[in-house]
Amino acid sequence: MNNANVVKHIVNWLNSYSINSKTNGFVVGISGGIDSAVTSTLCSKTGLKTICLEMPIFQSNKEIQRSKNHISWLKSNYRNAQSKHIDLTKSFSEIKKTISDDGNIKNNLALANTRSRLRMLTLYYYASINNCLVAGTGNKVEDFGVGFYTKYGDGGVDISPIADLMKSEIKSIATEMGIINEIIMAKPTDGLWDDTRTDEDQIGANYDELEWAMNEFFKGKKESDFAGRENEVFKILTKFNSTNKHKMIPIPICEIPLSLKN
Repeated sequence: MNNANVVKHIVNWLNSYSINSKTNGFVVGISGGIDSAVTSTLCSKTGLKTICLEMPIFQSNKEIQRSKNHISWLKSNYRNAQSKHIDLTKSFSEIKKTISDDGNIKNNLALANTRSRLRMLTLYYYASINNCLVAGTGNKVEDFGVGFYTKYGDGGVDISPIADLMKSEIKSIATEMGIINEIIMAKPTDGLWDDTRTDEDQIGANYDELEWAMNEFFKGKKESDFAGRENEVFKILTKFNSTNKHKMIPIPICEIPLSLKN
């Protein structure tokens, strides 16, 4: 992959999309991870307004510091980059207090996903008042392989500039653009839990393994084609893909026959 040309292509695409939609630029949620760092840098490269939102909810100090370090680097390199820090911890705590009746709060996935949806509300608020687009930070493995995102949370965006890039490709263009190394080397995490669990902890496979399995899956391969760890990883990919298919397809519409309308 020609990293420089890929970066140029995405930046041109972002620029054209914003101009054609008559918007002023982009709003990006910054997590301290590589996907949001790459997305915000690509948006900043357009020269259009790029608003980076830090939205911690019981976030670890390491994640918060990485977010701040990236934003500091971004603003030092791109004059159009802006940032806002909105601590959503109190808002989330009030939601949890109001709606949660599950005693096992620590492992309540529905409640964890509420964090992502609260961030989505915040992103769209700032996008609306600034006439900007919400730029998604999902990569190809997350968006089309395992569906590892929250429906109407981090999956609720206007545009997806890096959704056709595998994680390994995102790392390559991150290096190309000079993104700080601590971001590139950080273990991926969705930031939806109070503990330090990573994406790999939740999925059961790392992104290199998932990329391999996703490529084989879309070639039409089956579980029986593999043995050992490859078989295990392939099963993980297909299980997540099947379970989360509802996120990856359009909302089902009940079409009414014309005979019933006449």
